[in-house]
Amino acid sequence: MLMITQNHLIREVSSWTDYLATAISDPIELLKLLELPIENYQQDLAARRLFAMRVPSPFIAKMRKGDANDPLFLQVMTNQSEFLATPGFVKDPLQEQDNPVPNLLHKYHNRVLLMVKGGCAINCRYCFRRHFPYADNPGNKANWQQALTYIAQHPEIEEVIFSGGDPLMAKDHELDWLITELKKITHLKTLRIHTRLPVVIPQRITDDLVQRLARLSLNKVMVLHINHANEIDPLLSSYLNKLKQAGIVLLNQSVLLKGINDRAEILKALNDKLFANGVLPYYLHLLDKVEGASHFWIDDQQALAIYRKLITLSSGYLVPKLAREIAGEPSKTWYS
Repeated sequence: MLMITQNHLIREVSSWTDYLATAISDPIELLKLLELPIENYQQDLAARRLFAMRVPSPFIAKMRKGDANDPLFLQVMTNQSEFLATPGFVKDPLQEQDNPVPNLLHKYHNRVLLMVKGGCAINCRYCFRRHFPYADNPGNKANWQQALTYIAQHPEIEEVIFSGGDPLMAKDHELDWLITELKKITHLKTLRIHTRLPVVIPQRITDDLVQRLARLSLNKVMVLHINHANEIDPLLSSYLNKLKQAGIVLLNQSVLLKGINDRAEILKALNDKLFANGVLPYYLHLLDKVEGASHFWIDDQQALAIYRKLITLSSGYLVPKLAREIAGEPSKTWYS
């Protein structure tokens, strides 16, 4: 399989980790690959100091060359607006940075979120955890064991959600160990994996991973993160089919983003394409007010207008829940 490296050469890659290792980290390099004029972005380049750029080549391959408004490009390109100090936008909008057990968040009664790994294969500029202190919560067996002990001591927990970062940044053998330990906790019913990695590096869905999940006796759910129909290409479709064949329920969550998917017609095209690939729309999130992402903001009235139009265009089962997460609330807040 071939890829574009940072010096524009083509070489063979043998695994998903090769794509990860050669992800683009320099906005100038990304602009060159997309044949966009660097001089138009001089004021935007410095924002990489606020939040590092990382974009794997399979995701770049889905972008339209020469299109400054490409919806995938806009999600990952540094922007001078990230320097704006916008009232109400803070570093920890969901108040997650005071977790009593490393890597574990127990926000909701019957489920916990386990931050398996802190890194991601792609750094989306609107990420609500762009300021999270991952260095203080390393993804390793010592911390996972503390989390497992906590889960075992709380029989109300029925579901474990692998998150991050991105949990599929863990190697297959690490996930195998973690899943094997979770199976020993008898009150668990469901494993849910929230990941964007299959979207940006489809090769991450290895045969070993698929087989391990297929053998798991718990309910298995994978929640993808796809914001625009252009993120779904034939390569991703082929890997999604492997997951379906393994008996994994596939859902999707999107974030409503200004200039990217803020029209009902765009959202309908996404949801139709998801369904054609065996993925059900799950959540359409209102943007979390994280510092550095205010240029993606859509106010509630506009969001509701978009959503109400989407309802008129789509069958009910293809309309995700419009939701916001509010710090301290016992569940997500839904809008209609």
